[in-house]
Parts: sequence; C-alpha cells; structure tokens
Amino acid sequence: MPKTGITRNLTTWYMQDNYVERVMDNAAYTAAHPDDTLVMAGPPRTPGPPSGNRSTRVATLSPSTIDDQILAIGHLQQVQFTQQKPTQPVMAIGSGRTFFVSGKAQGSCTLGRLFVNGRNLMRVLNHNVRRSGLDVGKFDDRPARTKGNQYWINLDSELYLIPFGLGVMFRDKVHHLLGGFYAELSMITTYGVGLTAGQNMVMEQTQIVFDRLSPFLDHDVQNYGLASELGKGGTFDTIMGFVDGTAAEMASADDKLSNPPVYV
Repeated sequence: MPKTGITRNLTTWYMQDNYVERVMDNAAYTAAHPDDTLVMAGPPRTPGPPSGNRSTRVATLSPSTIDDQILAIGHLQQVQFTQQKPTQPVMAIGSGRTFFVSGKAQGSCTLGRLFVNGRNLMRVLNHNVRRSGLDVGKFDDRPARTKGNQYWINLDSELYLIPFGLGVMFRDKVHHLLGGFYAELSMITTYGVGLTAGQNMVMEQTQIVFDRLSPFLDHDVQNYGLASELGKGGTFDTIMGFVDGTAAEMASADDKLSNPPVYV
C-alpha cells in the first residue's frame, strides 16, 4: 500500500496518513495558477458563426474563426467573477419547517489592469465592436475616442450600449485544460483609474455585469483548437504511479507505487 492514501468516506479517514478526496502528490503541476489562466474579450455570446443553433455553430467552428473573434487581455493584475442567486426563505402556516424559492442567478466581475501605452482597458473589452468595423466616432454623443487613438474612455457614449463577452480558460503546468467559461452579454457599469504619489504603477479598474457564465464544453474546446484534456492527468499520473478512480484502478496504482518503473 502507498504510504499516503485517500480519504473518501468516514471508514477511510486517517488524518495523518491520507489526503482527502484525491492524492495531492502532483498538486504542484495540476493546481490552477494565474500564470496558466487566460482572459479574453470577444462577442456577446460564446464565439462561433453568428447564425444557426448551437449544434450547427459548434460543428462549424475552427481555430481561425475563434482567433478572429477573441482578444487576449494582457497586463491584468486582478480578476474576480461572482454569481449570486436571489433566494428567499419561506414558511407556511401549520409547519415549522422552512423552504426556499429562488430567482435567476446574477453575475458580475471586476477587472484590474496595468495602464500601459496602446489599447486601454475600455478599448480591449470592446474588441468585438472594433472587429466589426463600426465607426465609433459617428455616435451622436461625444465620441468614445479621438480618431486613430486606442484610448477609449467616455462610458456615456452609445458605444458602451453594445454588449461583449469575456472568456476565461484554466490550464495546469503540463497544459491540460482544467476548465473554462464565457461570461455572456457583458456590460460595463463602472470604470475607475486612480494614482497616488510615490506608487510604482497606475491601475485601471472596471466592474461588469453579465447574463450568465456558459461553460466551455469538451466539444467546444476541440473546435477552439485546444487539446481535449478536460480533467485528464494522463502521462504524469502514470509516472507518479497513481490514478484517481475506482477501487480496481487504485489497486493497480498501489502496485505501481510499490514497483515504480525506472526512467533513464
């Protein structure tokens, strides 16, 4: 038996000997890390051809199609996505028990970005507008930017009535995809920039609301040109000599730990 096992229930709960749920010997390269996370701006809904149902859209996606629609957001220092579901506790006459009724989940996110030369944060988020070729200088309100400039700032412009999307993907250190999501129908509600004497950088911050977080499914990932490795540890699990699965699989892994292969 391996020296370190797994606690899966009360009968296998050995505090000094076991990890809980899964072996964590490989945590250094399987845990999500900001270095291995990519945040992207794109169209209001999950990227794909603009018409047709979901199955049609997914079937016709290609890496070049996706690359044309999304833009990786660089210089991010802080990202936070939050979902809240309004839930109301209710009681009925004649019962001392409580039950709950619930509404639609509401989502928001906060982005903090280093202020650098080039596209500023409010320009980056509206990549879908820029890609569409829309002349933002023709809006009735004071334009969001000056001609030829990448600095967009006027939140009161009609430009910011156009929604966008935010995609996030997580990988581990050996490039296995851990998961990802797309924040659909996103709108900017707050923008701020502040500076203090003596600080070593200037930060832009924005708050955003969105319709829903749509997960990147396995077939989405394949069509986005990424390896279909959702939740798989493959090669390195084999090298480490364990798997996270059935009792039979664990027994096989235990045997590998007892008789590890020799790598030259």
